[in-house]
Amino acid sequence: MKAVFHEDFLQQTQGHGHPESPERLAAIMNYIDVNEIQPEIIIPEPAEMNDVLTVHSEPYLEYLKNFGRGMLDGDTSVFPHTYEMALLSAGGGLAAARNMNDHNEPTFALLRPPGHHATGSMGMGFCYINNIAVAANWLRKKIDKVAIVDIDVHHGNGTNDTFLDRDDVLFISTHQQGIYPGTGPCEEVGSGEGEGYTVNIPLGSRSGDSTFHAASKKIIQPILRQFQPDAILISLGCDAHYMDPLASLTLSSKGYLEIIKDISSLASEMCDNRYAVYLEGGYNIHALAETVGCAMGHSLEQKPELRFTDAADRDVHGASYLEEVIAMQSKYWDL
Repeated sequence: MKAVFHEDFLQQTQGHGHPESPERLAAIMNYIDVNEIQPEIIIPEPAEMNDVLTVHSEPYLEYLKNFGRGMLDGDTSVFPHTYEMALLSAGGGLAAARNMNDHNEPTFALLRPPGHHATGSMGMGFCYINNIAVAANWLRKKIDKVAIVDIDVHHGNGTNDTFLDRDDVLFISTHQQGIYPGTGPCEEVGSGEGEGYTVNIPLGSRSGDSTFHAASKKIIQPILRQFQPDAILISLGCDAHYMDPLASLTLSSKGYLEIIKDISSLASEMCDNRYAVYLEGGYNIHALAETVGCAMGHSLEQKPELRFTDAADRDVHGASYLEEVIAMQSKYWDL
């Protein structure tokens, strides 16, 4: 296992006191150091413009490059160095995809700023360039089919929109219903040739370990098996954790680890161990560091102790939401 990291990811991209802070990534790096999780570090280069342009429009990129200082939206700041940092983060995503594909090994992209809210024409939600979408398009030059599984409390609207009409990139998202950005209903299943290849799994408040376990077993794993991807990319947002301050899902660190184990097992079985994990949200730095660090440890066959394991959802609190998704997706997949 390797990890992508650059010291420049520790620069400020939001105002002081903002939840998307450099301390998030610093906490992860400290956790893996203290627990002697020792991945080989890949130091990335900025993304090439031709790769970024497969997702984002040139006018938007010029707008971001020349923005200066101010607010891109109500909670997303821009500094003079933001454009360069976003390009470096996208380059980190490409480096992870390249290493995963070339060496058939799990790769963790420890990136800031995150990316999954960035659409082709606009950044938002702390995101500027959609790291995982850029990586998926690069991978499609090398392999036939890519699956993206977005485990975050917020819907990955930018990634969703990028691949909405395509059947070569499967997009699956678990997220809390009714919160920012307000997208991702289960009825949105893709369009044109992409119909059936967008799988949105919105969940109600307080859904946690047992609900996510059921979603994995009844929806995510069966669809991945039927799609048969050549690589799996995971957008990992740790803000569905019960300790996170921005929303109200109740996944524990153990629940997160079980989902990642499920996906890594499928990657080993179906695509020669080609999977990569891309850091998205997660704003309690202790839960974030434990979740990401333990997932990295698992891929190295290490087992750091989990502390944040309270399982409030023991009886599939989100069962009714899953039933709606299954009814919708059964038109396209054998569930």
